[in-house]
Amino acid sequence: MVDMKKMTVRRGDKVVVLSGKDKGKKGKVIATSPRMGRVKVEGINIIKKHAKPTRRVPQGGIREMEAEFPASRVLPLCPSCNKATRVAKKILPDNSRIRACRKCGESLDK
Repeated sequence: MVDMKKMTVRRGDKVVVLSGKDKGKKGKVIATSPRMGRVKVEGINIIKKHAKPTRRVPQGGIREMEAEFPASRVLPLCPSCNKATRVAKKILPDNSRIRACRKCGESLDK
């Protein structure tokens, strides 16, 4: 196992892919693995998996599904300025922390 990585993206964030075969594509994070430092993004890094027929899936066949890839290959999209941005941490007056856009300063958290 790998040590826990600090991840700047969370499940539900809109992200843009920085490198690889899907470079420039945008999608929504559907799963994260902080221990491995990996994310799964909707519609990105599609692989084909061969499935044997089972009782639940009597047809079997070839399924297409999203595969995980390193979280360092994505950047969150700011909802207000709609640009890929690095994440800044801000402390609010009530001592709560939020993730903020480095470009416009708006909150990335809902």
